[in-house]
Amino acid sequence: MKNKLYELSQKKEDAKLGGGEQKIKSQYDKGKLTARERIELLVDEGSFEEIGMFVKHRAMDFGLDKQNYPGDGVVTGFAKIDGRAIALFSQDFTVFGGSLSETHAEKIVKIMKLAMKAGIPIIGLNDSGGARIQEGVNSLGGYADIFLLNTLASGVVPQISVILGPCAGGAVYSPAITDFIFMTRKTSHMFVTGPNVVKTVTHEDVTFEELGGADTHGQKSGVAHFVYDNEIETLSNVRKLLSFIPSNFKEKSIQFEFDLDLSAENTKLREILPDNPNKPYDMKEVILNLVDDGDFFEVHKNYAENIICGFARLGGMSVGIVANQPQVLAGVLDINASVKSARFVRFCDAFNIPLLVLVDVPGFLPGTEQEWNGIIRHGAKLLFAFSEATVPKVTLIIRKAYGGAYDVMNSKHIRGDYNFAWPTAEIAVMGPKGAVEIIFKKEIDSSENPEQELELKLNEYIEKFANPYIAAERGFLDDIIDPKETRKVLINAFDLLKNKVDNNPKKKHSNIPL
Repeated sequence: MKNKLYELSQKKEDAKLGGGEQKIKSQYDKGKLTARERIELLVDEGSFEEIGMFVKHRAMDFGLDKQNYPGDGVVTGFAKIDGRAIALFSQDFTVFGGSLSETHAEKIVKIMKLAMKAGIPIIGLNDSGGARIQEGVNSLGGYADIFLLNTLASGVVPQISVILGPCAGGAVYSPAITDFIFMTRKTSHMFVTGPNVVKTVTHEDVTFEELGGADTHGQKSGVAHFVYDNEIETLSNVRKLLSFIPSNFKEKSIQFEFDLDLSAENTKLREILPDNPNKPYDMKEVILNLVDDGDFFEVHKNYAENIICGFARLGGMSVGIVANQPQVLAGVLDINASVKSARFVRFCDAFNIPLLVLVDVPGFLPGTEQEWNGIIRHGAKLLFAFSEATVPKVTLIIRKAYGGAYDVMNSKHIRGDYNFAWPTAEIAVMGPKGAVEIIFKKEIDSSENPEQELELKLNEYIEKFANPYIAAERGFLDDIIDPKETRKVLINAFDLLKNKVDNNPKKKHSNIPL
């Protein structure tokens, strides 16, 4: 037995070295950690239980029979984060550049299947040169197997992709199907085709960072939901994200203990809005004064900044927040904002996370660029997402709620459970000036003093329509509240709705306007 145990110990030590000391040094030189170091940073200390450590590839061509490393370039297993079970894989760039082979893929698929059975989140730490060319179609088939499991697991358990190195070609589609993508500046890159191919085909000169770096995908494409400066910060925030979400679609997020005295009135909320309704303000200031401990975990922070999405707690309960941002493009809904928020709403609905919607929206962004690129179809995605969602949904209209955007932002008409407004709310088909110029066009044009007549009609319209009381009279608003009482009102609303049950008609699946 002693000899057998020694042999086992030696084999495990060999496996932990991956591609060897020289390759590990090369990883450090690039500013990257090893696959196992990343796991240690991510999970609770001593909780990782590896499976598949001794798996090796079965390929014999192109000299692969002479290069065979235990684990075959990916570390897989199960661990705990804040005491909750998770499944994970961590690609090892020191072994064949982390390239995906048939057996590499089999290891990932195995833990994904087990995670779905166990009802636990799946986290992928990606650092790979792509498909292992020497294995040809076997490698491509391995990718397809993973894509299928990503698709089947969608909405069953949360899936998080962490890009910590290259992720190119077909490899990008697995993260794209998952719920959230994290990237690290300077060391992580995602693209379908690299700079050399781009130059050959389109004659564009572009760097790795410009084409598929973290900031490119965090700001321009919206592919990355979270971008951080280094791997330690990135992995720390993966842990934070998990604290807001449940382990599977049958569960709810963990509710923190909450002192009711902390829901006391907050007079700061009275001071945020400017007196002039056309002046911008920072909606994040409203959010930070509403949520527990001023702690807001924003998603897609630097993409489509005219809408804000993220997680927070109200009265200890995890909620997803969608809010217009008047500081950027006056808070209008455009294509990118609609798609960003629609996907966030659908994630929250899939995993039983209540939604808080803060509204200050003058409408949809006009213009040929938006129309020709399909604002009608993309805007409908957000409408569809809110309409389809059956989780508790609470809306607060802060200021403007004009036109179709009023309907889209979780109005009472699309099953908003509680719909509140501040006295500053303006609910109308369009802004006062535009409305007056249409309604009173003849009177203004025929007046001896058109400007004075416009001003007169404008004041008349504002007094009559630019307020929340007509909507409240019709029951489209449940209450108009003093801003300082907002936090308490929202906490009570979500507490009442915590056991809400709502169902959509029986169907195979819906057909969102993609």
